[in-house]
Amino acid sequence: MENDGIVSASARDDERQFEAAMRPVRLADFAGQTKVKENLAIAIEAAKKRGEAMDHVLLYGPPGLGKTTLAGIIAQELGVGLQQTSGPVLQKKLDLVGILSNIQEREVFFIDEIHRLQPDVEEMIYSALEDFRMDILIGTGPGARTVAMDIKRFTAIGATTRQGMISAPLRGRFGLVLRLNPYDVEELARIVHRSANLLEVEIDAAGAEEIARRSRGTPRIANRLLRRVRDYAQVRAAGHVELEVAQKALDLLEVDRYGLDEIDQKIMNTVLVKYGGGPVGLNTIAASIDEEPGTVEEVYEPYLMQLGFLDRTPRGRVGTQRGFEYFRIPRRAGGAQENLF
Repeated sequence: MENDGIVSASARDDERQFEAAMRPVRLADFAGQTKVKENLAIAIEAAKKRGEAMDHVLLYGPPGLGKTTLAGIIAQELGVGLQQTSGPVLQKKLDLVGILSNIQEREVFFIDEIHRLQPDVEEMIYSALEDFRMDILIGTGPGARTVAMDIKRFTAIGATTRQGMISAPLRGRFGLVLRLNPYDVEELARIVHRSANLLEVEIDAAGAEEIARRSRGTPRIANRLLRRVRDYAQVRAAGHVELEVAQKALDLLEVDRYGLDEIDQKIMNTVLVKYGGGPVGLNTIAASIDEEPGTVEEVYEPYLMQLGFLDRTPRGRVGTQRGFEYFRIPRRAGGAQENLF
């Protein structure tokens, strides 16, 4: 997830409510991800025609691309209820038993961060996904016995930012495994226009495109930047968002033309300046900028690599020629000494 800094609980609640209000509720209203939508539309229609539970779905990709939104859309399109939880919340087998024992026929069960399921909970979910039953241990010691409990046929939707951390047995129980990719500027501009209409914000095509261009290919970031630009426009520009207003607002937020923020700048400064372009190890980069290695690897590096500023090699992270040129840093002859901690 994005590093939002330290904010109050009420501020986080406001952000969540805002994001929920911006979410489309129909597949036709969901922008981008054409192949994902086509696969889901076919699976949903087929399940409705057969009157059966839709096959289980695993959605993976970077944070903020719409995995949770798609889970809600699938339930809406199927005309069934949605039960939602996350991997870290399901700490005990009884937690899973409690949810699945009450699930209704063909209902959608959404598990966010499914890669963080506890091993014993994951083992129990195997039979629930495949055979729609759970084996429950009753009693302890020599008198203990296992009872099989049948559950109603449901559709499980798992979401993860780290597909590689999901075990093969769990991944194999999902009939549809779909990747969500970062959005291009045109797709994000349509999302910004839609959100602006919902917020009753006047915005022109150039202003929407500028916000989209600086949103790192992520609808969640686009919607958050739109809120900040809206605030700026209402105070400094009579409420209308055009190109110049969007540029001034985003410059004030220190979001550059590629959407790079302070942490991105620190990462590239570490690789390009401190270590002369690399190679340099992930842990060394994380320690240099006082950030968690997992956050650097999952949140920041993919976008820097997508822009062509950074490469991952077997020997470590390496700054590219394009990276040196964009940040206007002269390249030292011979690079730097390797740092592979």
